[in-house]
Amino acid sequence: MDELEKLRKKKLEQIQNQYSDQAVQQQQVQQQAQQQIQALENMVKPRLTKKAIERYGNLKTGHPRKAVQLLMVLAQTGQSKINDKQLKAILKKMDSKKEINITHR
Repeated sequence: MDELEKLRKKKLEQIQNQYSDQAVQQQQVQQQAQQQIQALENMVKPRLTKKAIERYGNLKTGHPRKAVQLLMVLAQTGQSKINDKQLKAILKKMDSKKEINITHR
């Protein structure tokens, strides 16, 4: 009985260590992603007008994934200054890329 209890404790420790290692790795990945997003923001934000920055902030609050996609698109464009109208147009293009499939039965 003593031997069985020791094995159980050892197995429990192994499982706990494994989960804590996975949690640490996941946290590191999230931190790296945040750093990359921050670097993109630092590169793109100076090219945005005040209204465009405000729109980006609203988008980031409501749709964080879409905001990251927008940052990537803006980073790839060679425009020096991006105003609110241009930002709206880019967002509309991003939305129009979605495919909508309607099936009738």
